[in-house]
Amino acid sequence: MMNDVTGSANPASGAPRRDAPGVIVFPPALYLATLLSGILLSYFWRWPLLPGSVSNSWFRIAGGVMIVPGLSLVIWGRARMMSAGTNVIPTRPALVIVTDGPFRFTRNPLYLGNLIVYAGLILVFNSAWLAILLIPMLLLLNYGIVQREERYLEAKFGNDYRAYKARVRRWL
Repeated sequence: MMNDVTGSANPASGAPRRDAPGVIVFPPALYLATLLSGILLSYFWRWPLLPGSVSNSWFRIAGGVMIVPGLSLVIWGRARMMSAGTNVIPTRPALVIVTDGPFRFTRNPLYLGNLIVYAGLILVFNSAWLAILLIPMLLLLNYGIVQREERYLEAKFGNDYRAYKARVRRWL
């Protein structure tokens, strides 16, 4: 069931409401900007997360291993959204609620996959800067993207989305 919010009036202003969640930043740009900022900080002020060459090697291996399932989750989630016929880009309207594939386990498989990749990169680069920058990134992701998307989907799909929320966790 799809409810279209395009053209419906915004009760506060009487203006038409745009059919999009109104995220404050494009999610891949948030991840990339955070990663690049951490790498840049690490270049000028090296601050290893864990000092030591032996543990550093294991950190890099563990980080590399984490990247594979993270990317797989992103690719799987994106493929399910595309095959369901909905927009992947959050500035465009959601056309359906995708509830199969990785969406059976998490409401945000693309964001979760990207977080797993980012965590793997923290280990690969052995960077305390990347770990510290994860905190503001998570705050922006939660308040500026995820919660806005969830309000939008609830307004657009109503009880169908509320039922989905009740059975599937936001992250895991």
